[in-house]
Amino acid sequence: MLGETAADRRVYTVTGADRLTFLQGMVSNDVLPLARGDGMVWAALLTPQGKYLADFLLVAQSDRLLLDIKDSIAETTIRRLSMYRLRADVQFAATELSVTRGLGEAPADALPDPRHPALGWRAYGPSGSAPSIDWDAIRVAHCIPETGIELVPDDSYLLESGFERLHGVDFRKGCYVGQEVTARMKHKTELKKGLITVSIEGEAQAGTPILQGEKPAGTLFTQSQGRAIAYLRFDRAENLTAGSAKISL
Repeated sequence: MLGETAADRRVYTVTGADRLTFLQGMVSNDVLPLARGDGMVWAALLTPQGKYLADFLLVAQSDRLLLDIKDSIAETTIRRLSMYRLRADVQFAATELSVTRGLGEAPADALPDPRHPALGWRAYGPSGSAPSIDWDAIRVAHCIPETGIELVPDDSYLLESGFERLHGVDFRKGCYVGQEVTARMKHKTELKKGLITVSIEGEAQAGTPILQGEKPAGTLFTQSQGRAIAYLRFDRAENLTAGSAKISL
């Protein structure tokens, strides 16, 4: 099946003998299994305070990794990773590869998206066809956050954003930047707010505050087919509005 080009993504190579151990100490997920061969891992880069900075997919390819990232945060993220590199033998380089993604039968060189089966497969190489799949509908149905929309740099937390459910964080891998805060949220607190799929009656722009009466209850994000992803306080989940729209669970 011919896939479609994800025009808003960039692909970098990650090379050098220390590429896996370097990233292992930087990102939220366990990347060492990529040493065993082909595979794909979704991971995030955090601040020392445990807040989201960037997310990307890492793909094993023989003597290198591919880093698949949203173009809007690509240069900043690569610059930050390079700053932490110090004496580690790891290099980042931009490529001309395109990200192709699709649903249904996958080509031989494709890999399943590790976040959710509904996201289909991804491949790297020449451009595919023009976009035609309603990815927003898929994301809303399965509450899958998107870089720069539901995932807000210096603001979002991984567990509130669904990273555990979507296989983007590993709690057994050991230390990485922001790990202590993430582990504390997992083991010592109960989440009181986070991303959730809601029903919406009416229209409201992404970013519209959600209110319970006059009390702030959250924020509305991506919408599709009468449903939306919202960041919501779980103790204020009834009688909600976003602008003139009605919100319900």
